Amino acid sequence: MARFREGDREQAENLCLEILDTMPENAPARHLLGAIHLLNGDPVTAESFIRASLSIEADERKEIDLGLTLKAQKRHAEAEAAFRRALLLDPNFALAHYNLARLFDEQGDPAAAEAAYRSAIECAPNVAQYCFDLGRHLAIKGAFPQALEQLNRTVELAPDSAEALNSLGIVLIDMEQPEKAEFIFRRVVELSPNFVLGLTNLGNVLIDTGRTSEAEFYLRRALEVDPNDAAAGYNFAVLLAKVRKIDEAESIARRAIEANPRSAVNHFGLGNILLTKGAGDIAEALNCFRAAIEFDPTYQAAHANLAYALNFSSENGYDVLHECRRFAAQFEAPYASEPVQYENDLSSARRLRVGYVSADFRFHCQAMFMLPLLRNHDHTVVEVYCYSSVTHPDDTTAKLAQFADVWRDVHDLDGHRLAHQIKEDRIDVLIDLTMHMSNARRLVFARRPAPVQIAWLAYPGTTGSSAIGYRLTDPWLDPLQTRYLDDRYSEKSLRLPDTFWCYEPLITGLEVSPPPARSRGHITFGCLNSPGKLTDRIFGLWARVMRKVENSRLLLMLAPGDARTRVITKYAQLGVDQTRITFVDFQPPEQYMRAYGKIDIVLDTFPYNGHTTSLDALWMGVPIVTLTGSTPVSRAGYALLSNLEIPELAADSEEEFVRISVELAMNQARLEELRLNLRPRMARSPLMDGSRFARSVEKSYRDAWTEWCDGAVQAPVVPLT
Repeated sequence: MARFREGDREQAENLCLEILDTMPENAPARHLLGAIHLLNGDPVTAESFIRASLSIEADERKEIDLGLTLKAQKRHAEAEAAFRRALLLDPNFALAHYNLARLFDEQGDPAAAEAAYRSAIECAPNVAQYCFDLGRHLAIKGAFPQALEQLNRTVELAPDSAEALNSLGIVLIDMEQPEKAEFIFRRVVELSPNFVLGLTNLGNVLIDTGRTSEAEFYLRRALEVDPNDAAAGYNFAVLLAKVRKIDEAESIARRAIEANPRSAVNHFGLGNILLTKGAGDIAEALNCFRAAIEFDPTYQAAHANLAYALNFSSENGYDVLHECRRFAAQFEAPYASEPVQYENDLSSARRLRVGYVSADFRFHCQAMFMLPLLRNHDHTVVEVYCYSSVTHPDDTTAKLAQFADVWRDVHDLDGHRLAHQIKEDRIDVLIDLTMHMSNARRLVFARRPAPVQIAWLAYPGTTGSSAIGYRLTDPWLDPLQTRYLDDRYSEKSLRLPDTFWCYEPLITGLEVSPPPARSRGHITFGCLNSPGKLTDRIFGLWARVMRKVENSRLLLMLAPGDARTRVITKYAQLGVDQTRITFVDFQPPEQYMRAYGKIDIVLDTFPYNGHTTSLDALWMGVPIVTLTGSTPVSRAGYALLSNLEIPELAADSEEEFVRISVELAMNQARLEELRLNLRPRMARSPLMDGSRFARSVEKSYRDAWTEWCDGAVQAPVVPLT
């Protein structure tokens, strides 16, 4: 036993065998041999020794070790029986309760696990490990206040346990207490300077509080300690991308994949970095998301990113629908078969309760479209509820909130609790404003907390969800006369009469500048769209335009480094000298808006057109030339130009795109006229008529509600689960 406790298992084993040579019935020696074999990874041999020891002499500790050998062989029912026999021998044997708890945890029985952990603590209240494991169990369950209590107790019992402190810090983050969490993580790093998880968590807290330089220090340190750590590599790469060190971020992400080729999170991280980089090669980013899903089919964010990012390359939309339905089958199916009961008043003409769900009620492009709608809602017709998952509210949050009848901060509610809050509010029409974009609440809608659920605003497309019955669109994005158009959506299309978007710029006070060609003597084409929308096909088409417009320039938004080098090389191969290509990086909002003053004509991306960026350009007096496709995201440019009554700038083919772009570039008078009149034209158009837009949206809500009421009499009456 002394040798075993010192860690010398080999000598302990030899001594036990020597004992058994002369004393074959020595139960302690057989028990110790079993324990040694279990620790050496041989549970079958361990079981035989421990059973032999038990046949000589019953003992609760032997039953515990027998249970552990059985558990290691995945014979869970037999393991549970062994732990329970230990409790029959000593009902207050804390270790037996504890091992039962761990067994229940592994078997996915959280209620039984929690009860067993609490029994262990009741029998031995001063064992830090028991409090620690209960705390982690409660944290996974989402019971953060109770988890905090147990982890605080753990730290009292083991104040120098870096692992316990780290778990405490994670719970504090979950409870939206970053300052306290930072203090705890600093203590973790002080106690254990090479604890990778502590370094990573401290780095993440610093990222969230805007101290990126300090965060970079700790995340670099984490990777120095363990270059193959998936979490550290992923978070460091995300940080580098955030601070626009795209090339280093990509290098870190690729190195992480080399070290852990089957790590879903590493493939996911590289996919996001490649989208941010944007050098025309979106296929690799999509394949990264596919690899993440292959290695972890439960990775919801990877499924969502693939479903959304496919819009950047899809020519027909059917592949997008397929992926969205795959997401629904993977994550929403458990809720789809559960019938629900609603207590909403079925009067079709009464005032409707309308709920908007979003994590972007803040300074975000979504606010440009929500402000005019919320400001102009007729509150005698609709009662407006906003469910905000914003973690860091700002002035825009407060501005939006003043137009809601009821504003609920729900960022700390899980899907189950949020769905029940919505149902308790008796929302009639619930609007999903995020779809498959970041921080979506897909599984809230999957629970069907409202009778009528509608997708809108994030982008004109589909969710693939059987729980969302409708999508808002307009006659330009989805022309009624187009055959089979709506078979690319899982929802029924509700066409607003004029426009999908109603715009209000968040940056005000900026004047329209003169066309830069007037002073520079050459045309500057430009595109400030997300780099992820750029494709090699786009580069080829734009190069055709530039070859026809002598001495023209092209301004693109790309991060410094490899992306710019690759794009310049591609244009050189297409016959456009590198001196004609210029770049800007991502900029603060006002600088971004002012950058349109350097552009004469925006060349739109496809098949995913500019949406917000096109409206920004038009507001700043810059015309766009767009290529119209068949998917709604590829018809956004056409929709905006049609509402401005200049659809002649929308092309139906690549040849026409080149012709329109070249003719506009050659017509200085036309450019001057558009520069002068685009903003007033926008102000007079449906694109900025908030009252008209609100009436159209309210009518669509009423139509959907009436349709539901007409068929609701036979609705199943079963409680929401």
